Amino acid sequence: ECPECGGRVRKDENGVYIRCVNDNCAAKLKQRLQYFVGRGQMDIENLGPALIEQLVDTGLVGDFADLYRLRFDQAAQLERMADKSAANVIESIEKSKTRDLWRLIAALGIRNVGAQSAEILADEFGSLENLMDADEAKLEAIDQIGPVMAKSIYDYLRDNANRAVIARMLAAGVKPKAPPKKGGVLASKTIVVTGTLENFTRQQIQQAIKDNGGKTSSSVSSKTDFVLAGANAGSKLDKAKQLGVQVIDEEQFMAMIGL
Repeated sequence: ECPECGGRVRKDENGVYIRCVNDNCAAKLKQRLQYFVGRGQMDIENLGPALIEQLVDTGLVGDFADLYRLRFDQAAQLERMADKSAANVIESIEKSKTRDLWRLIAALGIRNVGAQSAEILADEFGSLENLMDADEAKLEAIDQIGPVMAKSIYDYLRDNANRAVIARMLAAGVKPKAPPKKGGVLASKTIVVTGTLENFTRQQIQQAIKDNGGKTSSSVSSKTDFVLAGANAGSKLDKAKQLGVQVIDEEQFMAMIGL
């Protein structure tokens, strides 16, 4: 049984980890909240593990939405919480209301969905409401999502309890920033980069593609528009040729984006 709540436990799909199956387990909630406020998700400063523990243990926070309903006077009553600290916490929570959409999607903790997948979903749907309305087939059809992730997303967003929490967050003033409309010469193009480039690091080339409206993928498929091949390109180049995907070199890419 779970040492925190006494609930039942079971092994995960791979038979590796033992998980508590009680959705109301306080330990699970604290972990979810710590992930939600983390730097790679909603990036809410001044909300460390000790404070989250207090917020849960006192009953002030029972889900993500409760964070956005927390008042200064409630925070100020917690142990070792001076007025200035309480004000900083409330200010940090307030600032997070307009984080980028991909951050909120990532912060929900949907299984198999990390930051990169969250960015893809944000770009594809443009709003949380549109994402929540998507069916499993539409999700699965998105490049780099696939059936396993699509099912995780669909199941999470069809769960009534999860939908209620999201609705309460939005009602509390959470208004995630939609991604900018894609423009540029690579608008709506998917590009796979393979091999070593002379003028770009991998991070720089990914940013250059993004800045010009395109998106990168780690694998070649029939949905790939271009494969940008540098020196010592490997199996991705072979697959591009098999699928008839257009292959360009670094010089051609630079000409496309006006460098």
